[in-house]
Amino acid sequence: MTEAGKASSFPPMNDLKQKIAGFPDLRIVVLGDLVIDRYIHGTTRRISREAPVLIVREESEDARLGGAGNVVANISAMGGRPLPVGLVGSDDAGNQLLEMLAARGISGESVMVDPNRFTTEKTRVLAGGKNTVRQQMLRIDRVNDEPITTAIRDMLVERLKRAIGEADALVVSDYDEGVIGGCVLDEVLNVIQTGATPVFADARQGIERFKGALALTPNEPELARATGIDVHKSSGLEKAGRKLLADTQAEMLLVKRGNNGMALFLPDCETLKLPVYGTAEVADVTGAGDTVIAAFALARMAGAEPADAMLLANMAGGIKVKKSGTAAVEARELIAALQRKD
Repeated sequence: MTEAGKASSFPPMNDLKQKIAGFPDLRIVVLGDLVIDRYIHGTTRRISREAPVLIVREESEDARLGGAGNVVANISAMGGRPLPVGLVGSDDAGNQLLEMLAARGISGESVMVDPNRFTTEKTRVLAGGKNTVRQQMLRIDRVNDEPITTAIRDMLVERLKRAIGEADALVVSDYDEGVIGGCVLDEVLNVIQTGATPVFADARQGIERFKGALALTPNEPELARATGIDVHKSSGLEKAGRKLLADTQAEMLLVKRGNNGMALFLPDCETLKLPVYGTAEVADVTGAGDTVIAAFALARMAGAEPADAMLLANMAGGIKVKKSGTAAVEARELIAALQRKD
């Protein structure tokens, strides 16, 4: 195996900067589960007399694009032109999500509003002492897991077809919350089979469904579930990666390994590994996988070789985990990281 992160194999900085400069030319459709991530920030000083729980005094609250919306936000921040295809409810949260897209200059024309559903929200409570770092204490999910009607799925497929007609690539962000299923999944598989539009797929469950995709980006637990192989045993990662690559006939497999970095599997090539980018100081891993697939897809579609695209994706993920909560990485941050590397 080779270490792709060695200085001798690192491509010239200007080459990668040129690839980033090409991101604004790329139109990327993002299909998946759109979520609002809410953050309640506060301080805690004492335990409640009513129950053995900490009392959090709320100081502020903010909302961010989550789920597939975070992939969209990252593509936009890196300079690409994302077009989300997904579903929100006819409620205040759904309206807010569409407003958040519009505030970033992102069209919501392909986002369906279902009058019979509510919008998924994930609320995190972060608290600590007055002068300490706020830690996540609690997460409350409000997830609509009711089946999506056939009529709504049919309309999603039509919007997906229209969006893909002008796209350079399709990114599938499946948070296992209902959008990727039925005829919507069938259409994704049809896109893969026709080969007209490159497909990058990330999925909490069932990554093996996306046979023939250009790239799959599972983390280690997802890889283990898909293959039934313990990736932490000797040679387990290599066996699991090779099995998933062979079973799906994907062109490449980028495995996110947390604090162990990344591994890139290509047919008939040695596995490339990268250590985690940056220091061991991690603020929050929330949404890091969304950042990785956004950077990897943009880099590949801008013409970067797979190993170079992994380098940029690894950098993007390393930059993200130093930020609190769901957060986007900007093109200027990637360029600054490249300059430090050079």
